[in-house]
Parts: sequence; structure tokens; C-alpha cells
Amino acid sequence: MENISSSHILTVTALNDWDWTSRIMVFSFALPGYLLTIVLNVTLIMIIAFEKALHEPMYIFLCNLCVNDLCGTTGFYPRALIYLLTETNTISLEECIVQSLVIIVYAVGELSNLSVMAIDRYIAICQPLQYPGIMSPFTVRSLVTFIWIFPCFVSIIAILVAMKHPICRHDIDKLFCENLSLVNLGCKEDISYGIFNGWMYVSITVFTGLVLISYLQIILACRKSKVNQEKFFSTCMPHLIIFLNYIVCSFFDSSQTELRAKTLSRKLYTFLSIVYLTVPPVVNPIIYGIKLRHVRAKILYILQLKH
Repeated sequence: MENISSSHILTVTALNDWDWTSRIMVFSFALPGYLLTIVLNVTLIMIIAFEKALHEPMYIFLCNLCVNDLCGTTGFYPRALIYLLTETNTISLEECIVQSLVIIVYAVGELSNLSVMAIDRYIAICQPLQYPGIMSPFTVRSLVTFIWIFPCFVSIIAILVAMKHPICRHDIDKLFCENLSLVNLGCKEDISYGIFNGWMYVSITVFTGLVLISYLQIILACRKSKVNQEKFFSTCMPHLIIFLNYIVCSFFDSSQTELRAKTLSRKLYTFLSIVYLTVPPVVNPIIYGIKLRHVRAKILYILQLKH
């Protein structure tokens, strides 16, 4: 890989037309947002880790979702905050590759995690008697392994495809580095990127299909059972809301990529491109903290102790 052996300095152009006042204003919201995201997710992780009653498959998967959210936000926020406070928005190629790896792991990991959680809820509601046998400790460990191994595999393949050719450009038009940013740096594209994209679209369709089919089966099972209806609203509704939230936020990023040259201003383009990195990680623990009875009870108990 001689094309990345030497040091390259890349320029992030997303903030080129932002004045100092705009940068400080956005920074004043971004920093508290980052800290809030860390506090909410770490709190949920600690509650699940130390509360033995929550050592169940659903909460284990939720804990992994929170860890994944922390990875995504940590891959994005620190560098973005530096850009907002500095006049020279530069990043080395090596740092750009690392950031791309982290963000791809987050993006794919979010979808794989939500898919596994949907299957878990389907088994719990539609096959409650078989649930303990199906979701055994071995199965849970295997699914957790898949949740992390698959995104890591995808990220490595994505970087290898993106860095296949030498670099001819040095501008990053987003506020962060990701796969498409690296591809656009190359002197040329070939069929390998198209094949990788096709494989990713198939994977996303499979994950999304698993979630939709699982919830269709759950809704059908809940029609005749009041107990199942209560389970659906207490455990499935938060997951469904989070899944739809992530899909909508991801749609903002993918749609603005297609429309940016024609209709979007640079500021709106920058905002839409970071929605899926900033909104789900802060919304997920809030929704689960409010809707899941055991988590909510533990949070209220901790708050009462402090008073």
C-alpha cells in the first residue's frame, strides 16, 4: 500500500464559510451534547453491569448498543470540536483512516445490534416457552460476538477498497472522515467500490428486513394477547422507536449526499451529514431509561439516594 506510506495532510472544507461567531455558537451546543451523550450512555452501562436483575439478553444487547454509541460519538466529537475552535481544519491521512474505521464500525454496528435486539424480542414474545433454551448464554455470546465482528470486518474491507488507488485530492467535504470521503480522494474509482456498495446495500436490506419481519410477527402475536400487548409497549416500543430514529437519521445522511451539489447549502449539508452520528447516541439511552421499567426504577432509586 505505497499510496499511504507517506504522510498526507487533508483539509476539512465543511467549515470554510463559517465565521467565528457561528463556530463558537455551534461549539457551545456541541460540547454539552457530547458530554451529555457520554453521561447518559455510561450511566445506562453501569446500571446494567452492576444490577444482577438486568443480566438478561435484552439488557446485554442494550449495553452493547450503548458502547457502540460511545464509540461513534467519540470518533466524531473530539475532532469536530477542534475544527470549530481552530482556523486550520486539517487532519492527517492516517488519522482520517482511523476515524473512518471507527465511524463505519458505529454505523454498521448500530444496525446489526438493533437487528439482533429485534430477533430477541420476537423470540421472547412469540415463543416465550422456548426463549430460555434458544437465548442460552452460548447464543447470547455468539450474537454479541457477531454484533462486533461483522462491523469490524466491514470497516476493514471498506478502508481497503477506498485506499486501493493513490491519492490525488486532499479535501474532505464533510466534518468527519468516512468511507466515501476516502474514495473521493483517490485518483480513480473501479468496479471494486461498486461491488462493495452492492454488498452493503444487500446487508442493510437483510438487517432492515429482519427487524420489520420480526415486528410484523410480534404485532400479529399481540393482537389476541393482553399480556403480549403489555410486553410490546414496555420492551418493544422503545426498540422500534430507536430503530426508526436511526433509519430516519441515516436517510438524512444518504439523501444529502445525492442532493448536495444541486439544492443544499454547505451549512445544511454539514448539519444533515452529522445527524446520524449525534442524534441516536443521545436519544437511545433517554428512550430506554424512560420506557424500560427496571431501568427507570433503578435510575429513580439512584436519584432518591442523592437527595
